[in-house]
Amino acid sequence: MERESMAFDVVIVGAGPSGLSAACRLMQLSQEQDKELSVCVVEKGSEVGAHIISGAVFEPTALNELFPNWKELGAPLNTPVSSDDIYVLRSEEKSIKVPNLFVPKTMHNEGNYIISLGNLTRWLAEQAESLGVEIFPGFAAQEVLFNDDGSVRGIATGDMGISASGDEKDSFMPGMELHAKYTLFSEGCRGHLGKQLISHFKLDEGRDPQHYGIGIKELWDITPEKHQQGLVVHTAGWPLAESGSTGGGFLYHLENNQVVLGLITDLSYSNPHLSPFEEFQRFKKSPVIKQYLEGGKRVSYGARALAKGGPQSLPEMTFPGGLLIGCDAGTMNGAKIKGSHTAMKSGMIAAEEVFKSVSAGSEGGNKLESFDAAFKASWLYKELHQQRNFGPAMHKFGNIFGAAFAFADLNIFNGKLPFTLHDTTPDYAQLKPAAESSPINYPKPDGVITFDRLSSVFLSNTNHEEDQPCHLKLKDATIPLKQNLPAYNEPAQRYCPAGVYEIVMDEDSGENRFQINSQNCVHCKTCDIKDPAQNITWIAPEGAGGPNYPNM
Repeated sequence: MERESMAFDVVIVGAGPSGLSAACRLMQLSQEQDKELSVCVVEKGSEVGAHIISGAVFEPTALNELFPNWKELGAPLNTPVSSDDIYVLRSEEKSIKVPNLFVPKTMHNEGNYIISLGNLTRWLAEQAESLGVEIFPGFAAQEVLFNDDGSVRGIATGDMGISASGDEKDSFMPGMELHAKYTLFSEGCRGHLGKQLISHFKLDEGRDPQHYGIGIKELWDITPEKHQQGLVVHTAGWPLAESGSTGGGFLYHLENNQVVLGLITDLSYSNPHLSPFEEFQRFKKSPVIKQYLEGGKRVSYGARALAKGGPQSLPEMTFPGGLLIGCDAGTMNGAKIKGSHTAMKSGMIAAEEVFKSVSAGSEGGNKLESFDAAFKASWLYKELHQQRNFGPAMHKFGNIFGAAFAFADLNIFNGKLPFTLHDTTPDYAQLKPAAESSPINYPKPDGVITFDRLSSVFLSNTNHEEDQPCHLKLKDATIPLKQNLPAYNEPAQRYCPAGVYEIVMDEDSGENRFQINSQNCVHCKTCDIKDPAQNITWIAPEGAGGPNYPNM
């Protein structure tokens, strides 16, 4: 069946901070210069914000530029940061509070806000639509379309109503082609089309490999007497330090007697027995964190990978017919543990360069060479360059000595040391054989502070149409049992925070089989990143499938 098509000046893939900021800026320029412009945003979530998850302490730098009157417009920035506490957790019971004097300046949050990023993107979508942007939630971009000359022509949304066997069901609806002069890819970290474009155009040639973390987060209602609105708590050390892994924890006090808490585990860890989900459960047992949770109730759960390689890992962001923006490229500032303001700014720069080209009469398909110069002239580039050594230092020296290096680099030398550290080993290549690694015995959840995966996934409101093709593709179906199981005790059983992958005993044959529970998938992309054989490819499932995060 031939697909219908629609033409726009600009198509944007993903209604996150970068994509929506790009859409808003395009339409602002269109109105300022009285030039008609058609802009479309496609979003795979059931609604804008459904798949958005972040800490989040938000720096309003880019928002101040995009909407200087955001307070009057009702942007959901309701909780200014009132104080910062940083702890080094020495063990489950012991901790040291870091004196403010020794905290890297990037970790100071004066002037920032504790927010729900999902709610901010919902607000940005409202602004975009009021400016004339067309937003289509529930439609997953499944395929990049190319012109005859090799430039990007747009995208095709996925067919809907396909059974697991590949047959058309009664509900079948073919995907639609969306053609554009320029297509902006803002799918978030490890976007599946962005990954294809990086490979197709060799955008990462000469760059360090991208590095990632897996962030696991919960939202809690806590008792009013324990609530300290505006308090930001960050931790390093235990429990990850016990296995020589790096990362850190957070707990932020929102409004309405709520806190958000989470643990970021760097996916450069080497022990295949490690489970980021179980490490997060252990993290909550520290008195620094537990004191706020006791007597409270967990109300939401989610997980997402984050790109934290820094500018050394940033691919070329332009290619003929489009750009990669935000976390699809990897613009997060790892030293600040913030990527929303940088993602927004990358989208705004892209919008300005696209608008110049379209308003000059370009029919698109060209490579926007001007973007690179505009990017390097921006505060975004300067900010990323300043913190370029932070991530590699953490990987090379660990959290404690890495933090000491970061303090000297950022507080004393202001990021101007005459060298740049590199980390050239991909995260998936860091795993050691299971036989050479110490087993980790995780305690059973108590159902009060600590929980299991399935009850957690339930709180993410994750749902996929049951009879549809599996969106987790194995290049070689034999690798999990023949290669990963004997070498690494098949780490997919542990690195997935949603219980998607299992080794189960087949009742008929009595032999092991590798089971994929794709219904559970929260779209975190960790499997696509950490599988040691690079055998798992995540692709977008049928539109509207996945988590439905409230207030995350």
